[in-house]
Amino acid sequence: MRAEELINHRVPPLKMSDDAHKAILWMEELRCNQLPVVDSEKFLGLISEDIILEQNDLKKKIADFDLICERCYVSVASHFYEVIKTASENNVQTVGVLDKDEKYCGVITVQDTIAAVAQSISIKMPGGILILSMEQRDYSLSEISRLVEENNAKIISSNVIEDPIDRDKIKVTIKINTHELNRIVATLERFGYHITGRFEDSKPDDSQREKLDMLFKYLEI
Repeated sequence: MRAEELINHRVPPLKMSDDAHKAILWMEELRCNQLPVVDSEKFLGLISEDIILEQNDLKKKIADFDLICERCYVSVASHFYEVIKTASENNVQTVGVLDKDEKYCGVITVQDTIAAVAQSISIKMPGGILILSMEQRDYSLSEISRLVEENNAKIISSNVIEDPIDRDKIKVTIKINTHELNRIVATLERFGYHITGRFEDSKPDDSQREKLDMLFKYLEI
């Protein structure tokens, strides 16, 4: 899976002449906290909600802020491994994508990458993957495990990350040792858990195991 296939075309770039108010409005509309800044097709970096709010002046131009992650980008031909690596090394949720002439093509969000990778992995991996969204205060792995085990299955791997769209929530990704997820999903939903992703199939191969390992390694960061 190449970077150009993962570009999120819903995320627009800001210009240096745009003001902070516009940036905040876009972030609220898109439910994200980072946006790319571009000048004449050149990727200049990212501006975050925290940077703007620290200045407490929505009339300021983007040019008046110190941008982050000027080198936080990949090429259109990059493998999704490189996207995950770049996001992890820079501790960001958004990665720029440039063409062979280093012109801006768009951005990839970590959330989109995880969903795409998980879906790709599910084609070959045994068992199933569920992604749950919940308030942080409601998280209990032991409770989730108990509900899974009531359906004669076990959680063999789990990871928790902050929801990049809603900071008050977390995303819990669990790997289950069965690809029959209907009863498990029904049980979890009956107890109030919101399932945001579901990926399942039956047969493994080494390359797909490597992809899954890479995904969970990133989720642990």
